[in-house]
Amino acid sequence: MQSQMISRQRKRSVEVTGSCCTHGGTSHGAGIQGVDLFCGAGGLTAGLENAGIKVRLGIDVDPACEYPYTENNNAQFLLKSVEEVSSAQVRKAYGSADFRLLAGCAPCQPFSTYSQAWSCQSDKRWNLLEHFSRFVLETRPHLVTMENVPPLAREKVYANFTTVLRNEGFEVFDDVVNCADYGVPQERRRLVLLASRLGPIQMISPTTPKGQRIVVRRAIGDLPPLEAGQASKDDPLHKASRLSRLNLARIRASKPDGTWHDWHKNLRAACHQRKSGKTYSSVYGRMSWNHPSPTITTQFYGFGNGRFGHPKQHRAISIREGAILQSFPREYKFVPENGVIRIRTIGRLIGNAVPVKLGAVIGKSIVLHVEKWRNG
Repeated sequence: MQSQMISRQRKRSVEVTGSCCTHGGTSHGAGIQGVDLFCGAGGLTAGLENAGIKVRLGIDVDPACEYPYTENNNAQFLLKSVEEVSSAQVRKAYGSADFRLLAGCAPCQPFSTYSQAWSCQSDKRWNLLEHFSRFVLETRPHLVTMENVPPLAREKVYANFTTVLRNEGFEVFDDVVNCADYGVPQERRRLVLLASRLGPIQMISPTTPKGQRIVVRRAIGDLPPLEAGQASKDDPLHKASRLSRLNLARIRASKPDGTWHDWHKNLRAACHQRKSGKTYSSVYGRMSWNHPSPTITTQFYGFGNGRFGHPKQHRAISIREGAILQSFPREYKFVPENGVIRIRTIGRLIGNAVPVKLGAVIGKSIVLHVEKWRNG
């Protein structure tokens, strides 16, 4: 299967309310066609497609991405490391596009605050942004976008990347945005870069600023109740991880937006009772109905991995709930019908994804920029 391209038609539309663009009577995102590097399960591609941009190809080295990417998006999938992809393959994917978009989100783990304790520049993933630069130089896209964790902006590899863009004649916009400001029911801060050879470019204004944000209750409050270890009969992905007897007692003692400090000391983990662990209050917590969720990580399905306890039910949030909080449509498929639900694998795909609604906002910003350039 390695290096094989697969193309499937979507069986149902993937929509993000209010995200589609048909400004100025143009179609297909003002003639923009894109390639999505490090495409994952398709969050960025789905968002760009909802904005009217035709994504022709997604590239990822993880075989678990193939099914959700091709099943939910109108794009081909190339199972291959970007280190082994030729510029000719990318240029061919663009076809006869009026405007070529190179998009992607290089794996963020080397730069994430969650992994700084073990991450170092010897991690091979540090070099992936250099391959992004290679494709910029060798395929000469008109437009570039990238999403990643904020700490990346402090690294030399990022400074080198933006220098390449500017030397190639791109105007560069980059800023740290809160996804909750753009319709994602989640507090998720991300570095977003937009670059264009056509002129200055920027993100559109927040669509859901403070006071209008989508909260957890609105996002997942109507899903059927579950117990820990249970799955819904109607949606196999609405499945919650099991809890040990101790963790079940802990979540029963937990309050929304509270911490393990609320527990009786007999329930507290030994590491938290030591002086060095008393400040780690962001684990073993419940979400609040009345706020966006915390950042959905690749381990959101585990109660002890963060503030991932359901606001009311005695369990961690389900795989489907995590996907919804990442703004994937409820019908987004991650495994074939009757396929095996591997919580750890699907959780990784969901946690690593670009939120679909953020992708749609990025796409809309690009479409408006191109149409403004076309209209003089």
